Amino acid sequence: MTPELIPALLGFALVTSATPGPNNLMLMASGANFGFRRTLPHMLGIGIGFTLMIALVGIGLSAAFDVFPVLHEMLKVAALAYMSWLAWNIAHAGAPGARQTDAPPMTFLEAAAFQWVNPKAWTMALSAIALYAPDRSLLSVITVAVIFGAVNLPSVSCWPVLGGQIRRFLTSDRRLQVFNWTMAAALMASLVPVLLH
Repeated sequence: MTPELIPALLGFALVTSATPGPNNLMLMASGANFGFRRTLPHMLGIGIGFTLMIALVGIGLSAAFDVFPVLHEMLKVAALAYMSWLAWNIAHAGAPGARQTDAPPMTFLEAAAFQWVNPKAWTMALSAIALYAPDRSLLSVITVAVIFGAVNLPSVSCWPVLGGQIRRFLTSDRRLQVFNWTMAAALMASLVPVLLH
């Protein structure tokens, strides 16, 4: 990768990491339901899991999609099933600090594993490698992964902070229920462009 590409990669990483998608919607819901501190493992799982994903995609995992196109369809089915389950858990989360929640916050390992069924993460990883490490050299791939890792964590940390601010207005079970169902619906809606592609 040439040094001239690094500012463009930084911009690409910032925009794709900070904009709404499954990860960020779940972080906002977690921040609202559990607070920032309990959402930290979830955030770290996203940052480290996605960085690892980019590295593995760049090293050659993306070639499997070229050789076996059915993997793309299998990924869509897995994403739909897993995200439906996550949306259900978000919709049924309990009141912040008031009682035991039906679903605990996502763990580090769950968040890291989620990247592999997250359609936006796959799109970001494949695009980043194609645009900024087309030669697939180890140095280029690692550079892309490290830059994404450095940009991703601060970018996604804004979402649980926003959720924490929203939490102050979720003072009744009814408001929390409306918020959680809205977040669950937004999570499922984020799949529509990918499923129709």
